[in-house]
Amino acid sequence: MRELLLLRHAKSSWDELTRDDFDRPLSARGKAAAALMGREVAARGWVPDEALVSAALRTRQTWRLAVAEMGEGAPRATRDKALYMASADRLLALIRKAPAGSCRLLLLGHNPGMEDLAAGLAGPGSDAAALARLRAKFPTAALARFTVKGPWAGLGFAGARLTHFLRPKDLSS
Repeated sequence: MRELLLLRHAKSSWDELTRDDFDRPLSARGKAAAALMGREVAARGWVPDEALVSAALRTRQTWRLAVAEMGEGAPRATRDKALYMASADRLLALIRKAPAGSCRLLLLGHNPGMEDLAAGLAGPGSDAAALARLRAKFPTAALARFTVKGPWAGLGFAGARLTHFLRPKDLSS
């Protein structure tokens, strides 16, 4: 059984409106949420063995803060410009190319692609409450966890089971 973690980047800053979208940094709230999600991933024993991260500044910063909380077993991330604002179909194609030996893959990217992918992957046996929260909104720094039978190359829509959907606001209270 494989596990797929879909993490949306944390809250970005809109303080510098002249900055290109690709180069927007995290806000203070986003920095705190990224670290919180990293701690939660570690506490639940979900540290990935492979991570694909969008090359945008806010996703790189989210990863750096999250992985710092995951401990020494956390992987180095592979940065990929193809993840930036990618569609659900494009994201799924990238997941299918993940190393066959990877058991727990984390994908860190952007909406609307992340939300569309998460909703599309959720197949039979998915947790109903988690799916309802995911379909309502996939906010910044939220994490969807799926179990996947079979190789990454064979993953298709409705081909995974959503087990958890965590939002920072659920963890900080």
